[in-house]
Amino acid sequence: MSYADILYTVADSVATVAIDRPARLNAITGQTLAELSDALMRAANDGSVGVIVITGVGERAFCSGGDIQWEASGGLDGLDYRLGAQIVDHPKPIIARVNGYALGGGNHLAYFCDLTIAAEHAIFGQSGPKIGAPTGGYTVAHAAAVLGHKRAREMWMVCRQIPAHQALQWGLVNAVVPKEHLDAEVRRWCEDILALSPSSLRMVKASFRHQMEPYMHLSLMEIVSRHAPDIFTSGEQQEGAAAFFEKRRPDFSRWRGGMR
Repeated sequence: MSYADILYTVADSVATVAIDRPARLNAITGQTLAELSDALMRAANDGSVGVIVITGVGERAFCSGGDIQWEASGGLDGLDYRLGAQIVDHPKPIIARVNGYALGGGNHLAYFCDLTIAAEHAIFGQSGPKIGAPTGGYTVAHAAAVLGHKRAREMWMVCRQIPAHQALQWGLVNAVVPKEHLDAEVRRWCEDILALSPSSLRMVKASFRHQMEPYMHLSLMEIVSRHAPDIFTSGEQQEGAAAFFEKRRPDFSRWRGGMR
């Protein structure tokens, strides 16, 4: 597969997968997701690769989430997002190298990785509820496994941005370093991993996966159909997208309703 949205390289037993959309703060579309998925399968089947690094091109953003223009045009409608599950099921360790904003889909891409190394200027946080985007399923549930319920709910239900050092205190990342030391720090973690038994690491990942089993099959579309079946047609998502483009606070008051 040739790639338009990502860069894929292998050197010294490390596969680096970089989202290459810096003009859009490495925001993702369906095309990006498909390419990331393909790159992960490619690395899984490459015997020369012992560890994978996911990052973004440039110093401004790891990934700023879903491309709002793609989402506003209906890109999320019917999307079966399985990238997080693919990372969890992947046989090899995966490190997120976070070099700036990791928001929305970028944030949960980072917290699904086995390890997360961040530059000091990195910012984390969720944005789906801010713009009326459908959010749920194992992607949300996994945050509680990483952070515990109180912090996970704060992250998803308040949607404040989280600076790198606060993310370190929460347990959202493993290490924070000055941006000029980020590559060296990521390389150090890769070398430590490459010195370990690949078979043992596969068993470790499978063991963590077993603990997640109760919710890993809970899909976003299942949550949408049960709890917000009209989110794509009621105007709620459109209000969130319009407010983002118009740089104003969205007015979601008419959709508060009552118990379903």
